[in-house]
Amino acid sequence: MWSELKELLASWIAAVAAAIEALLTRIVPQRRILLVEGDDNNFSARLAGKGADLPAASFRLEYGRPAPAFNKVWQSALRGSRVVVQLRPDRLLFRAIDFPKAAADFLDGMVRAQIDRLTPWTASDAVFGLTRPEPTANDRIALTLAATSRQKIEPLLKLAADVGAASIACVAEVPDAGTTTAPVRVFDQSLTGGPGGRIDVPRLLRRMLLGTSLAAAASLAIATYTDGVLDAEQQDLQRSIAQRRSALRTNQGDGSAETLLARRKQTSPASVMVLEAISNVLPDTTYVTELRIEGDKMQVVGLTQDAPSLIKLMEQSPQFMHATFFAPTTRDQNDPGERFHIEAHITPYFGSGS
Repeated sequence: MWSELKELLASWIAAVAAAIEALLTRIVPQRRILLVEGDDNNFSARLAGKGADLPAASFRLEYGRPAPAFNKVWQSALRGSRVVVQLRPDRLLFRAIDFPKAAADFLDGMVRAQIDRLTPWTASDAVFGLTRPEPTANDRIALTLAATSRQKIEPLLKLAADVGAASIACVAEVPDAGTTTAPVRVFDQSLTGGPGGRIDVPRLLRRMLLGTSLAAAASLAIATYTDGVLDAEQQDLQRSIAQRRSALRTNQGDGSAETLLARRKQTSPASVMVLEAISNVLPDTTYVTELRIEGDKMQVVGLTQDAPSLIKLMEQSPQFMHATFFAPTTRDQNDPGERFHIEAHITPYFGSGS
């Protein structure tokens, strides 16, 4: 119930945010300034998008300040704009990495957790981006990591803040990647405003409208959740009443509580039987380190060479159904294989011993 509520809330927020963003784009269009880095801290600036008739400007970045300084026309264009800096590829560290296909939804967190092993910087000192993952053999995905030191970004961040930009992003092209590969975004940050405490009106409107939509979504979520809880309690009460009535009828029929105990024993899956069944299903290259059984649900944790194939093997087994990963599959440097976390439901006829 709670997972469905979270999905409903997430979809609602995404739809409202998209509508607000589209509306604000029409009302207050945001300028996009492109800064292209050259040699020796030299940059060229130009206005991107429609109406890009502003003459290009060239400057040298010295301690976060442009030399020569921007003229009044460029100062007006930069104020409240989105600054996109195209960094030179030799300013970044590029590294090819791969992960299991099942980890595609957790790439950013997994890379951030081991960024100190992939780059010379710690997680607090590094900024990085990832290319689009490409499928490879053995159900794995390959991608390229682009990273640099946050210290190298600070002068650009100071420049964007001083000119009153609304946000700044840093991108870089992957060497030898071809024209079809999009530039990697390694840094993206919104700014609070320009000099003199200037209020960023578009950003303020976004926050106000987004807050209103979040309040409405929260009210809807609370009402939905309350109705769901009441329905669940009512169903549990009806289920308990039906079980009590069934127990009374059973006791009246055979007059013995031992029969109920024997039936419960027959319908509850034994841990030994489940362990034997999972041993028959898993291949010889798979090792189980944890096995948990709660009711008709089983959770198994271990090491294997091909984690995604285990789902298919368990689904083909008559003893288990609805097999899925309940945690991401990982591969540690010292592990002999992939560490998997799978849960599945135990079939009723397996628990009855038939």
